[in-house]
Amino acid sequence: MSLNDTLIAVFSGIFGVLAVASIIGAVLKHRLSPAAPHGVIDNLNARIKAWWAMILLIGAAIWAGKVGVITLFALISLQCLREFVSLTHTRRGDHRALVWSFFFFLPLQYYLIAIDWYGLFTILIPVYAFLLLPISESLGADTTRFLERAAKVQWGLMICVYCLSHVPALLTLDIPGFEGRGVLLVVFLVLTVQASDVFQYLWGKLFGRHKVSPAISPSKTLEGLAGGVLTATAVGAALWWITPFSPLQAGLVALVINVLGFFGGFVLSAIKRDRGVKDWGSMIEGHGGMLDRVDSISFSAPIFFHIVRYWWVV
Repeated sequence: MSLNDTLIAVFSGIFGVLAVASIIGAVLKHRLSPAAPHGVIDNLNARIKAWWAMILLIGAAIWAGKVGVITLFALISLQCLREFVSLTHTRRGDHRALVWSFFFFLPLQYYLIAIDWYGLFTILIPVYAFLLLPISESLGADTTRFLERAAKVQWGLMICVYCLSHVPALLTLDIPGFEGRGVLLVVFLVLTVQASDVFQYLWGKLFGRHKVSPAISPSKTLEGLAGGVLTATAVGAALWWITPFSPLQAGLVALVINVLGFFGGFVLSAIKRDRGVKDWGSMIEGHGGMLDRVDSISFSAPIFFHIVRYWWVV
């Protein structure tokens, strides 16, 4: 099957699932709460609408090719970094470091992916930004909460730019027998991890009893976690045909990235609780901010990239 035929088949399936979900949401709203607000149903329908928009956006980026995917995730990183910085304590002495982060390291990171410079792409932020940013902040001569402020800028750049940039970096991998089909790895990663988020929500609402950590994420339950991860792992295994993996390999890889995805959301929830907020923003109806939507991908993408690179790239 050609790449275009594969993409058409995958997105046709996604649109079919979303269409069924939209019908179910509309029927539930009509029967259970036609005139009054209903927290769970209204939230579900808002999420479905947001998913339509996000899938169409991702589909358009994939249709545009490598440049489209890189541009999309560069813009996602920009919005996520903006949300992260807006909820963390910064002072005038941090402004120079923030300028470096937004206008130098972020675009350069994605440019390096565009030109396929793996050696510098992997160390630009963990090494050069790690050293330059605190130097830049120290030149501001503001020592108030310096360590905390410097760490926050570093964290924001790592989570929002470095980690997320590993999604389009999948397009640079040269896998024997899979040449020119790297975009399908992006589809596999995003679909599997996002499916885990959706199924964790559904399983938690239907069967959730035991909280994972009420202080960090009151809505996450052990039942939702187990059901969501296992169901999405089955989804990943079923998608083996769009990857260079066997069904068993696809399932095992999906399990790893789903677990990492859960902890991505969990860690960033801890940061939100520390800041006293529920969401990173209000950009996406039913989902909060952009970082609320991609927090799981930020932790799973680097692991997925290096699993594929070290085991499938010769």
